[in-house]
Formats: sequence, C-alpha cells, structure tokens
Amino acid sequence: MFDTILIVAAEAREFAGLLKRVGPGTPLRVPDIVFAREIVLRGQRAILVANGPGPRLVNQMLSSPVIQEWNVTEVISTGFGGALDPSLAIGDIVVATGEIWSEDRVAVRAEDKRRLREKTGARVVEMEFAAVQAKAHEWGVPCRAVRVVSDTAGEDLPLDLNLYRDAEGRFQLTRIAVAGLLRPFTVLPRLMQLDRNSRLASEKLGEFFVNS
Repeated sequence: MFDTILIVAAEAREFAGLLKRVGPGTPLRVPDIVFAREIVLRGQRAILVANGPGPRLVNQMLSSPVIQEWNVTEVISTGFGGALDPSLAIGDIVVATGEIWSEDRVAVRAEDKRRLREKTGARVVEMEFAAVQAKAHEWGVPCRAVRVVSDTAGEDLPLDLNLYRDAEGRFQLTRIAVAGLLRPFTVLPRLMQLDRNSRLASEKLGEFFVNS
C-alpha cells in the first residue's frame, strides 16, 4: 500500500489553487466527508479532504474508518487563516507546528486579532489545526500547518461570520450573500474584496505546495 499525505482543509475552495496546478485528481466518495480527492503531489500520493470549519467537523471527518485504509504517514492542516502578526500580508504563507492559534469561531474585528496576538503570541488564527494535530498524534504520525493569510491583522471582516453558521457549524453562503446584497454600498464591496483576497490566497497556497 502506498504511503499517503493527508491534507486537511475546511472548504474545497481552499484547494482550488493546488488543483489548478496538479490537475483535477480522482474524486473519492467517502461517508462523512464532503470533499475527498486523490492527487499526485511531487511524485507522492496525497489525499485532499474537507468537511467544513471547526473541530467538530474535523473530528467527524477524521474518524471515518475509510481513512484508516489510506496508510497516512503525514498530515497537513491547510487553508485560509486570519493574520494576527501585523507584518503578514494577503497571500503570505505560515508553516508551523506552533504559531497557529485554533478556536471554533472567526476572529472578526482587528481588535479581536490584536487581543489574540497579545494573549497567545500566535501569528495566525484559524479553526481546525488543533483538532487535526490531536488526531495525527493519536495516529502517531507527524503533523504541521500550512496556512495562507486571507485577511490581515489590521482589518475587520465585513460581517460577523459566526452568525452565519448552521447547526453543524458550516458557513451558510446563501445567507452571507443575501446579507451583502441587503447592504450594497457598505458590506457587499467588502465581501467581494474578501472573496478576491481568498482567491489570491488559494493561488499562493497552490504555488507553495507544488514548489516547496
């Protein structure tokens, strides 16, 4: 059986830049996992998985018995993150086993990020790495984070995205879009900018994975 790098994100769109560079790969149908795809990354088998944000959905996904059949030898937690370090810009990559702060909510305001930076000393905040790392430790395999900045330390997000999660914790994209349309001169342009920043971040993440 081939060794496998398991690359875990919250959303499939975080893999867009990588799939653009390595090809579409092979879709895998796995219970309890929204997105699963096998690719070849620098000559090695890798499986990309995503199931939504936060530790609950990560644990649901990584508890799938199918994953035990993949001979996972390394786990990478990846995707977008909010900068806590003011020196980080959109598209910057942070690779770490630490320096990443995980919590089950979005850091919405610049003031929230400043306080987290002071409290934790972390450079980036996100929602899944701690849960991914715990599962990798349980499996006895190495784990690291590869995070790309999608919003900077000094900016507020256009909406409190924590208010737009469903009962399982997934973001309700239709409600977010409607909230933007209802405020076309204030919120909508900033949501569109966040989307552009996220697309750029995904591109940078793809470049990093194929070149590093």
